[in-house]
Amino acid sequence: MYEIKYPHLFSPITLAGTTFRNRIFGSPTGSAHLTTRYFPIQETNAYYERKALGGAASVCVGDCVVDSEHGRFNFGHIALDHPDIFPSLYNLADSISRHGAVASIELSHSGSHAHSSAAAGNQLYGPMEYTTENGFHVEAMTEEVIFQTIDKFAKAAATAKRSGFGMVTIHGGHGWLITEFMSPISNRRTDRWGGSPENRCRLAVEICKAIRREVGPNFPIEMRISGSECNPGGYDIDEGIEIAKQLDGHLDLIHVSAGSHEVWDVFTVTHPDMFLPDGVNVKYAAEIKKHVKQSKVATVGALSDPALMEEIIASGQADIVELARGLIADPDLPNKARAGRDGDIKKCMRCLACFSNLMAHGQFCCAINPVIGHEIENKWTVQPAKKKKILIAGGGIAGMQAAITASERGHEVVLCEKTAKLGGALKCEDGVSFKKNLGEYLEIQAKAVEKSGVQVRLNTEVTPELAKKEAPDVIIAALGARPVKPRIQGIDGANVVGAEEVYYDAEKAKGDVVILGGGLVGAELAIHLARSGKKVKVIEMLDYINDGGNTLQGLAIRLELARRGVEMNLSTKALEITDKGVIAETKDGAQKLFAADTIVYAVGQRPLADEAEALRFLAPEYHRIGDCLAPRNIVEATKAAYNITRDIGRFV
Repeated sequence: MYEIKYPHLFSPITLAGTTFRNRIFGSPTGSAHLTTRYFPIQETNAYYERKALGGAASVCVGDCVVDSEHGRFNFGHIALDHPDIFPSLYNLADSISRHGAVASIELSHSGSHAHSSAAAGNQLYGPMEYTTENGFHVEAMTEEVIFQTIDKFAKAAATAKRSGFGMVTIHGGHGWLITEFMSPISNRRTDRWGGSPENRCRLAVEICKAIRREVGPNFPIEMRISGSECNPGGYDIDEGIEIAKQLDGHLDLIHVSAGSHEVWDVFTVTHPDMFLPDGVNVKYAAEIKKHVKQSKVATVGALSDPALMEEIIASGQADIVELARGLIADPDLPNKARAGRDGDIKKCMRCLACFSNLMAHGQFCCAINPVIGHEIENKWTVQPAKKKKILIAGGGIAGMQAAITASERGHEVVLCEKTAKLGGALKCEDGVSFKKNLGEYLEIQAKAVEKSGVQVRLNTEVTPELAKKEAPDVIIAALGARPVKPRIQGIDGANVVGAEEVYYDAEKAKGDVVILGGGLVGAELAIHLARSGKKVKVIEMLDYINDGGNTLQGLAIRLELARRGVEMNLSTKALEITDKGVIAETKDGAQKLFAADTIVYAVGQRPLADEAEALRFLAPEYHRIGDCLAPRNIVEATKAAYNITRDIGRFV
């Protein structure tokens, strides 16, 4: 007999006469799938629709600008003030609401950070006059401009309601216009729009009042705020409570986030990185909830575990939990949690690949969800595959995803892994505390392989002889890569060990440690060892930490290295290893001994290309994927495995 596991999380909640089916809301994230007029298109709709299909109670469309002339930050903001936007907005709202979720839309104004508006030759406005770091002149808002802006918010809300949206979310956090007025850093006005917390909150309160007049009493209004700016000179939680008290009763839901984009160091607080604990920002919502009387309170940040979310609701720390990356990694999280299938939930690893890819290429991606950004092409079932026998060599990230997808497509699949366990090289990170979600993901994938009917052969290497014996229609080589051992005098010394070995057994790194290599492997290992109390130095030939293209993970790593006291030696070349440490050439050309008890090398990976190529002509169809093609990252391995395998048998 079925018994609900998370009764508080899946209890309905009513805001302004609208009943939401559970307490899991899809927090606003933007979409770059827009026309040149900044209208949503089918790809936009599919991105948000997928979250509604997954069971979220509300799905919020992020980054929608209320004033295109003065408030646009970048190309990814939907233009709510365009007179022809209505039909596109209607389709977007319908794609969400027809699946039982309440469609919400974020009303945003970038204030003095409206870079796209400035680039187009338009005036920037903020609380105070100043010149931005990009050289744009910001005018202090006059009362006339303030009231025009308030009216823009109200009209945008009216447009959203008319278009079929069931709620609006006002962006009052993270350093945008409303936060600029709230913050003592950016608002030093002496009129009624500045000074006291009440005056600095006046813009937010007046926007809420104006929207309520437009939409009426039976329409939920939410506002996202930063409970604390987490920034020296900005406001802290005590003033965050005062802001919430000013807003209380003027809206239905106070959505408590944290941080401000004005300081890069705070990005990984607003969007918690993997080095921070689950639910790290819940404390801000919990404090605010103690002081508001009429409005409900939502929390956001580092939430993927339904047990934690249940505890947050049950204990009264918040009324609602909001998920952004959690629903990117697994849009079906709500439905899986509702059914008690916790073990199937793919929890966000907080690797920040999604936002890094958005910044670099204008599109979301996900390390463990290959469908993100391609929802529309995956919305419909592809034609049945011509059944084929597929032999997969390698049971790592790419091999497991290929096996799962191939089995779902109806193929006969044999997966061979030369070790005793699926998971590949990343299994070495099982003991790393900030990689626990990666470990859980590998276990989920291994279980999915077993459930799918794939024939798994452990302790089995795919040799040419085995391939000939199996006579498959398709061979997929997912053999991975092996660590490169640098050619340095003394590399074979008793005090030298590879990074992979240390990941498996941290006790091999005795005493003080020097790590050769400042890429992701070496830098993350330095953090892991430093967290256990080791004194760690990193030597890197480049003048920067090589983040592999994941810019924001690189930022998070640099911040954590500094917090943990890891000594970074960039533009430094290791010359020789002795029993006393590493002799290296520093950036000024001098030689220096970096004393250490253990030297760990982490200088890159060598694809198992020859082993893979030995299988190329042993089947009519052949694919080489993952690190054995080129060492990249989980994003690329997952994406290639999913898409290449999905195509097998479609046409030939």
